[in-house]
Amino acid sequence: MGIDVEGYGFPEHSRTLTRLMEDIRVLSPSGVERVAQGWDRHARLHEGEIHEAEKAALHAIEKADRGPAWDEVRRNLFGLTESGKALVSWKAEHGDVGHKAEQAAMAAALGLVAGNLIPKEKATTLVRPLAEALPWLLPEENQPVG
Repeated sequence: MGIDVEGYGFPEHSRTLTRLMEDIRVLSPSGVERVAQGWDRHARLHEGEIHEAEKAALHAIEKADRGPAWDEVRRNLFGLTESGKALVSWKAEHGDVGHKAEQAAMAAALGLVAGNLIPKEKATTLVRPLAEALPWLLPEENQPVG
């Protein structure tokens, strides 16, 4: 197993739901805030594109019988960010910041579940807000300069 540019023990360019959930577990309150800023910067400015990408991803997931997998991911993510057992960092940023960050996390998870079932541009639209804090989500845009 290699170490990627962020120093994590995941192979470079590994865009998996497991990695997403693990990274969400370790986000600090400032990380949650950075995700919310990503939501403001990308999703709020391109709301129509986000909704179109979400619709395409949900349709593709249903068509490919991945609905139960998406439901499980959504439940797990909600448990980490919003439930009574939410992580401390997410509780610290509860309110508008937490809700924006949760929307970004849900959109990114949706993009990863849909994977190659949707066009790359739509998947990129879904993961871009969370990529503000987790740049591995868009490795082609976050190459180290050398």
